[in-house]
Amino acid sequence: MRRSFMKSALVLAAGVATMSSPLTSAVEYAEKEELKFGFIKLTDMAPLAIAYEKGYFEDEGLYVTLEAQANWKVLLDRVIDGQLDGAHMLAGQPLGATIGFGTKADIITAFSMDLNGNGITVSNDVWEQMKVHIPKDENGKPVHPIKADALKPVVDKYKAEGKPFNMGMVFPVSTHNYELRYWLAAGGINPGYYAPHKADTSGQIDADALLSVTPPPQMPSTLEAGTIYGYCVGEPWNQQAVFKGIGVPVITDYEIWKNNPEKVFGVSKGWAEKNPITHKKVVKAMIRAAEWLDANNNANRPEAVKILSKPQYVGADYDVIANSMTGTFEYEKGDVREVPDFNVFFRYNATYPYYSDAIWYLTQMRRWGQISDAKSDDWYMDIAKKVYRPDIYAEAAKELIKEAKLKAKDFPDFGTETGFKPPQSEFIDGITYDGTKPNAYLEKFNIGLKSDDKL
Repeated sequence: MRRSFMKSALVLAAGVATMSSPLTSAVEYAEKEELKFGFIKLTDMAPLAIAYEKGYFEDEGLYVTLEAQANWKVLLDRVIDGQLDGAHMLAGQPLGATIGFGTKADIITAFSMDLNGNGITVSNDVWEQMKVHIPKDENGKPVHPIKADALKPVVDKYKAEGKPFNMGMVFPVSTHNYELRYWLAAGGINPGYYAPHKADTSGQIDADALLSVTPPPQMPSTLEAGTIYGYCVGEPWNQQAVFKGIGVPVITDYEIWKNNPEKVFGVSKGWAEKNPITHKKVVKAMIRAAEWLDANNNANRPEAVKILSKPQYVGADYDVIANSMTGTFEYEKGDVREVPDFNVFFRYNATYPYYSDAIWYLTQMRRWGQISDAKSDDWYMDIAKKVYRPDIYAEAAKELIKEAKLKAKDFPDFGTETGFKPPQSEFIDGITYDGTKPNAYLEKFNIGLKSDDKL
């Protein structure tokens, strides 16, 4: 009844406005008003929670249900089969689905949910073995960032003793998989290759460290059980290891690749084509949520942490979530450091779906064999444009500017924006990434497939 009344009121208001001013544009209605979105219990699902809690979805005439999912595969499958209208996704999921690594489906994204937000944690025992190889500052604390060079002697020792060195990541096409692999390889540790053309999707061919999938909330318990010796995951599951006293986060992804793109909001291509106005309205609501999360130098973060700690969202203790969400990060117990950009939701054009971000993930898929054969630079560009949709984002942003909800300065200059960030060099290994030259980028690595390499 309430929704019918609201819509009737909007129709009446639109009619009055049109009679008084023939230039007033007609009100657009969502093709689908009742929506169900999925997420995984991680702090970077925050834009969805905030858009719901602050009424931004309802401002757009959308009535949204948010539903936690068991794991990333279930989440993707439910978007593909239509049980979910959209979801909080790993940046690699729409790309992996589109190129057919794993489940084949056309998934697109018009909204990047955040930058940074992940960490790599090792067990207490591994940390003690690493510490002797890590330089100390004048106060006796480890010098950061900690490179995988300090882990290599530990991995070599395990290999010499015939023991597998097992590590966890959350999904084969996850940012965590690529960040963990990047960090390990930069320290001379081979994280292994995939060979889908040989039906080998283990990712462990020629590996020094054996990476396998563990759902994010299960990472601490799997580490505590000794099944894995380290993992890469989003928050709050690194800080959880500190609070439980079972492990030590050694590096954040901010230190591996400064301001790296993390999650996206994904929908099926068919859904987007059937519901273009609904899609645009969803993006508008989420842009507003992201802006709220970063507003006034993160002043809203304590309130956001309180919301996220609710059981229907992340469901972790307030203090655990706040440990990273409010601008600090705890490494070894008691070693709390300022990391103001550990979670970025809106600054630095965080919500804009850059083609160069998509291409970086595709280069890592190629580097580790998930893409079996060499591809041209044009191929990378074509896939990026097929999956990442800055045109939809720009349409949503322009409406928010017109409605005076946000300002033009809050966004890229849509008249000149190419979708490519300038070359980026703030990686743990100092290698520069230029999204317009993916194959030249792949040639720069000592470990990884390049050119015409094929396993």
